Amino acid sequence: MAGTRGMDVSELSPDQARAEMARLAKEIFHHDILYYQHDSPLISDADYDALRARYRALETRFPDQAPTLSPEKRVGVGVDAAKGFGKVPHLVPMLSLDNAFDESDVRDFAARLRRALGLGPDASLRYMAEPKIDGLAITLRYQHGRLIQGATRGDGQEGEDVTANLRTVVDIPHNLTPPFPDILDVRGEVYIRRDDFAAFNERQMAEGKPLFANPRNAAAGSLRQLDSAVTAQRPLRFLAYALGDVSQPLAARQSDLRLRLKEMGFTLNEPSRLCEGEDDLLAYQQEMERLRPALPFDIDGVVYKLDDLAGQEKAGSVSRAPRWAIAHKFAAQKALTRLRQVTFQVGRTGVVTPVAELEPVTVGGVVVSRATLHNRDEMARLDIHEGDMLRLQRAGDVIPQILEALPDQRIPGAQPVIFAAHCPECGATLARLDGEVATRCPDRLGCPAQLLEGLRHFVSRDALDIEGLGERSLREFYDKGWLASAADIFRLESRNQNADPPLAKWDGWGEKSAANLFAAIAARLTVPLARFLFALGLPQIGEVTARLLARHFISWARLRQSIERTDDSPDSPSRLELLRIEGIGPIMAEAIIGFFRETHNRAVLDDLESVMTIEDEVPVQAPASSPLSGKRLVFTGEMTAMTRPEAKAAAEALGAKVSDSVSAKTDMLIAGESAGSKLTKAQALGVKVLNEEEWLAVLSIAQTA
Repeated sequence: MAGTRGMDVSELSPDQARAEMARLAKEIFHHDILYYQHDSPLISDADYDALRARYRALETRFPDQAPTLSPEKRVGVGVDAAKGFGKVPHLVPMLSLDNAFDESDVRDFAARLRRALGLGPDASLRYMAEPKIDGLAITLRYQHGRLIQGATRGDGQEGEDVTANLRTVVDIPHNLTPPFPDILDVRGEVYIRRDDFAAFNERQMAEGKPLFANPRNAAAGSLRQLDSAVTAQRPLRFLAYALGDVSQPLAARQSDLRLRLKEMGFTLNEPSRLCEGEDDLLAYQQEMERLRPALPFDIDGVVYKLDDLAGQEKAGSVSRAPRWAIAHKFAAQKALTRLRQVTFQVGRTGVVTPVAELEPVTVGGVVVSRATLHNRDEMARLDIHEGDMLRLQRAGDVIPQILEALPDQRIPGAQPVIFAAHCPECGATLARLDGEVATRCPDRLGCPAQLLEGLRHFVSRDALDIEGLGERSLREFYDKGWLASAADIFRLESRNQNADPPLAKWDGWGEKSAANLFAAIAARLTVPLARFLFALGLPQIGEVTARLLARHFISWARLRQSIERTDDSPDSPSRLELLRIEGIGPIMAEAIIGFFRETHNRAVLDDLESVMTIEDEVPVQAPASSPLSGKRLVFTGEMTAMTRPEAKAAAEALGAKVSDSVSAKTDMLIAGESAGSKLTKAQALGVKVLNEEEWLAVLSIAQTA
């Protein structure tokens, strides 16, 4: 969208407006989260207001293109704006902590506490000192020892009901070890260990997905998943440290309370220490700062709590923080180092990530030699030049993060670092579509870094549908050197004839399974044009668009010749022909043209043509009297009586126009099981919604009309 950001709203096409609104909505929501939930805004109020004004102008002019979660329909990001979680009131408010940053702050805290307790200035106080885990605060409610509910902090008065997700966290007991009170609210922190976080981000990068900046963000995002099965796959853990509502006292001191929590089955935030006076507290903080790099979890300070629970109650709270506790924060850990070079990595979905290779430097006790630059926009923001001196920190003490380049220390004549123009794995020309942050390698079926992901799609059910070629077997053939391109799938049987041992002798294979695989591949030597187009995995091209292209061009030869003739002129006849196809806008057209323009992709297509036959599309003649003729339909969710592709084909055979997206022009949405955002948008727009049973009735009537 960089090309449309400065354009007047009146100059944008609907497709451009939709893409920019989606970008702006995501950016605004990101800043809302930082401001309302994390109290850490990254931009000024003026810059934020400018984002909102731009979005508002776009939605006013293009109301049909607005995203489902429009910023104009959302106020802040309280519990109501979360991902659909219910509200949970906190019977005992979940307060925040005041912060101390140096010795004088700690001594001032102790002096205020003595005054609140009515003690003299020299009275000695005992404190429980604990590491401050940088995670997500939650509360767990137990009834007769059984976990019945879990919630986030929210605004302190009420939080989000995330019970199902919390049940997947390994350190949270579902049933307590007796003895326990009838009602017990346990407060603590959901977090991710450092080693688990590093492994998780490595998987994200390998799969071309966004990296989390720190374990805290990853924990918060994981806990707010609507599908608890997704949360269960994330390495979340829990540490207990306090109580909320409780039917009977558990202990007289904070230190004893910790022991009771451990006996009931909870893991505690350690190492902790019972401290006598402020000098002991400061010594503990200094020791924890030394231990910080070696701890298995991320901490950003320590917490001091008055050990006497009766004293805690007497001291009470002020505003949104207790008088009897304080967080002593660590100083930020930063360092300077020089850039050696910027390299580029390609994920399995083709996303290209720039990585700064650094002169090794110690930050927080860990040697850092590499740091991600995330994407093209972040590189531009940092304005990095060759050999620059860089200021960096370990975000969350785990992920190295470059904060800024230092131009005053720049080497004379140093040139700006330019984002790669070609894929470092295959040499293909990189592409960035409007509305996307990521830059991608378009060589889906030839680039070594994304070959397996491309092949998995190529043989998937809605594409070529080759049974027996799952992700495991594709990986096996790739590792054996039998697969280097999509066309090699059709050479597997001939390779097998001269193999020693043959496929039937491999682990997990036999004569029957090998024969079945080769038969399934042979059955796809001839495929319909629409299936072939979808199997290629072109950017922006789903099943519906693949059928639109097939029906317009009829033959593969005509489609390829027409698109490859497209020049850079906006009035190119081939480009205009693409744009005349209903459902294909400028962004989609440029994605298609870019795919066929890439030399590597053309070589893959030539290879496929040498081993496959691509059938011409048979024009569909819809009955003139069909009640579905001309109707715009969208299908979503799981269907049982027929597959979605079968349902779409049946609708199109009766003259309906099937789309992948819901708009005000949609006549009907057919919603199967587990329908998601499309159903929500259809309901908001007043689009007629049919369940599968109602759809089958309409289809039956239309087929007999």
